[in-house]
Amino acid sequence: MHYDAIIIGGSFAGLSAAIYLARARRSVLVIDAGKPRNRFAAQSHGLFAQDGSSPGAMIKTAREQVSAYPTVSFVDGVAADAWKEDGRLVVALEDGAVHSSARLLLAFGVSDVLPKITGLAERWGQSVIHCPYCHGYEFSERRLGVLQLSPVSQHQALLISEWGPTTFFLNGGAAPDDAVLEQFKKRGIVIESRPIGALVGPGADLSHVQLSDGATLALDALYIGPRQYLTSPIAEQMGCKLNEGPFGPSIAVDDMKMTSVPDVYAAGDITKGGGHTVTFASADGVTAGLAIHRSLAFGAS
Repeated sequence: MHYDAIIIGGSFAGLSAAIYLARARRSVLVIDAGKPRNRFAAQSHGLFAQDGSSPGAMIKTAREQVSAYPTVSFVDGVAADAWKEDGRLVVALEDGAVHSSARLLLAFGVSDVLPKITGLAERWGQSVIHCPYCHGYEFSERRLGVLQLSPVSQHQALLISEWGPTTFFLNGGAAPDDAVLEQFKKRGIVIESRPIGALVGPGADLSHVQLSDGATLALDALYIGPRQYLTSPIAEQMGCKLNEGPFGPSIAVDDMKMTSVPDVYAAGDITKGGGHTVTFASADGVTAGLAIHRSLAFGAS
């Protein structure tokens, strides 16, 4: 079947675009792999009127509301390839199904490359976190740590110290330069040079870290800024321009979320080098949805 728009990704960005296109009475297909990045978090914070809500519950409700519009269809599956053919955008799924559209929105998100430290992956999104604005308030004035993974980690430590006493774990890496050390001193940030061997605590909670020499250090939350990768190769397959940032690649878009490939748009975490929040993702989706509708209405790419 041919649609006005196909959206690859059924999370905050994709669903926000879908509902605006649906209300513009355009036919939309949402292809959803069902693995949103924040599925590891029990709560999401900072979204207007939804503070503390479950990300999964919000997505479920949004999908039900979008599904109520008769011009929207959903496919649960993975988009494997996409290309332009005879003026149409064609998307092939892993199961062999093929769909086409006049416009395509990429909203498939990113995944995180977690450090291989015992006990870390099990606590990701709970007591091992990356965004203080999303989860920092709940750990206010508790024992906080930042793991050095890149030069950006030093800035992260300076920021995290706003929420409570902070230890910066070099984890075998080099110490900051004198200028940064002076900033650390002013903010009371303690440096721990010994590598982390394991994270320890009941369930998904963190009570302390075990260092490489067997010593332990009490800790309630560990912040990391891991590298990320695009969860789908479709942007590259279609020739969309990518930007390389400190955390990995992102898709280059203009102010209306169109990529370097005409009629192909992108929204959400895949377009940002940082600042990943559900609010930003939803706003991106709204912008893309409006831009796609107007390009269809007025015939502009």
